[in-house]
Amino acid sequence: MKLSIVILNWNGKLLLKKFLPNIILYTPDTPIYVVDNASQDDSIEFLEKEHKNVEVIKLSVNTGYAKAYNLALKMIDSDVYCLINNDVMVTKNWTLPIMSFFKKKIVNIAQPLVLDFYDKSKFEYAGAAGGFIDKFGYPFCRGRIFNNIENNIGQYDSSINIGWASGACMFVDKKCWNSLEGFDEDFFMHQEEIDFCWRAKNLNKSIMCISKSKVYHIGSGSKLSSDDKIYLNHRNSLLTLIKNVDKKKLPIVLLVRSFFEFTTFFFYLFKGKLSKSLMIIKAFFMFILMFTKFYSKREKNFSIKYYRRVSIIIDSYLFGKNKFSDF
Repeated sequence: MKLSIVILNWNGKLLLKKFLPNIILYTPDTPIYVVDNASQDDSIEFLEKEHKNVEVIKLSVNTGYAKAYNLALKMIDSDVYCLINNDVMVTKNWTLPIMSFFKKKIVNIAQPLVLDFYDKSKFEYAGAAGGFIDKFGYPFCRGRIFNNIENNIGQYDSSINIGWASGACMFVDKKCWNSLEGFDEDFFMHQEEIDFCWRAKNLNKSIMCISKSKVYHIGSGSKLSSDDKIYLNHRNSLLTLIKNVDKKKLPIVLLVRSFFEFTTFFFYLFKGKLSKSLMIIKAFFMFILMFTKFYSKREKNFSIKYYRRVSIIIDSYLFGKNKFSDF
């Protein structure tokens, strides 16, 4: 079974210089591709000079995370793709446990344990030990509830079925990728992996965290401002609900979620974080403008029990449950 590693890059020469040799070292017989999203630094020159065995797919404009991968994977012939950020450090034999699950046809989408590069005793925000969502679309992870990040003490060493796999390091089989037609390009970036995995769940695809594999992630490698991230995360999370929640449940889910969104707006406002509060309003306004377009993308099949918890906000802020093991 053929695996290809596909790294998305935008102005990331320094990250490639730091982490690409590590991927080459620990994945010596696997094709490696770097998808360059119209970098304005000398990433391409660096790759062509220092890593001639790495194939570079050059995009003429920055298309964002979703479209860049959609374009690139059409050019790559492989049974399984590993979509990995340029700010991820891999470990020895990191692909072997995951590929054993693919070879046995146990899984369609998978992630390793994602740990913090700077504090290797901790899980990392983007994926930790596997992602889930609550009834109202808020994501959380084994090892990370909102900004509460746990130490890795082996408590999540079991490989389990999860709700979504981290976009920082996601393995997906080609048939699953093609059946879902890749990522939704209207997301641009942020939350597209959650939408992708949710659509996969609706088709009864298997998604797992394979805990015998681990990587270390820096995070925030996109260079977006924190305000931009708040905007995209909130907008895209709302849009994901439109596409994937069962029609009968959608009105109440959106009503409650809207209440939480405006609560978040006032939270930032009272904290004196005006720019962040405005991003919540902007996200909600764009959600309304894009509602019809995203509603038209709804598929026929919906998973009734798509959520792990009813409300992670109530769990965390009302009952103080800030560890996955608290549930």
